[in-house]
Amino acid sequence: MASNAATTINPEEARHFGTLAADWWNPAGTSAMLHKLNPPRLSYIRGAIDEHWGTDSRNLRPLAGKKALDVGCGAGLLCEPLARLGAQVTGIDAAAENIAAAQDHAEKQGVSIDYQAVGVEVLGRPGEYDLVTSMEVIEHVTDPSLFLRGLVEALAPGGLMILSTPNRTALSKLAMITVGEGMGMIPKGTHEWKQFITPEELTTMLDDAGMEVTNMRGMIFTPGHGFQIGDNKDLNYILSARRKG
Repeated sequence: MASNAATTINPEEARHFGTLAADWWNPAGTSAMLHKLNPPRLSYIRGAIDEHWGTDSRNLRPLAGKKALDVGCGAGLLCEPLARLGAQVTGIDAAAENIAAAQDHAEKQGVSIDYQAVGVEVLGRPGEYDLVTSMEVIEHVTDPSLFLRGLVEALAPGGLMILSTPNRTALSKLAMITVGEGMGMIPKGTHEWKQFITPEELTTMLDDAGMEVTNMRGMIFTPGHGFQIGDNKDLNYILSARRKG
């Protein structure tokens, strides 16, 4: 892709998340909610990998020999587990501060990951990645459809895409903004509810980009069990998609 391609990066959003970089890996810090979300996400991702490629669930490195791209990677909460599953991982993020924190953490953990502070639209690696993931990112970009086209361009033939994002419902507004941000569980200014995308809207955008959704589940929260994968998509949802045809 040409290096002068349009970008979907919102500079204000990048600055906001950049200010959180130093605390990203602290499970009790400003990114505590992401740490709680990560286990069910990883469970879903692992299941989607096994379903898509027919790998054995007992295989500790089902992504061996495959390349993975995590878009909006933050400080690497998903990149490092993907690397441990065997993938050659690239993580990109709009905030240079996040990339610096990700590189530092990966180095300390002895994990090799290619981190870059760049938008997916100008990554310039068409068809290179077997797995493309983007968790809680599409609601922060300026043009979701253009963003999705960037993800699709990076995906290799026969590849798998996995996305998660909050649903635009009364529940998500109450839980994530009124309560979450209002009580300090989520940093203020993290979300703009009007930018949340419904499952129907995202399915249509993916269809327009040449992708078909193969699986979609909700991410629910209960006080006793935290976040879990379930059927209710009112708060948040995660999906798998592949190229049509």
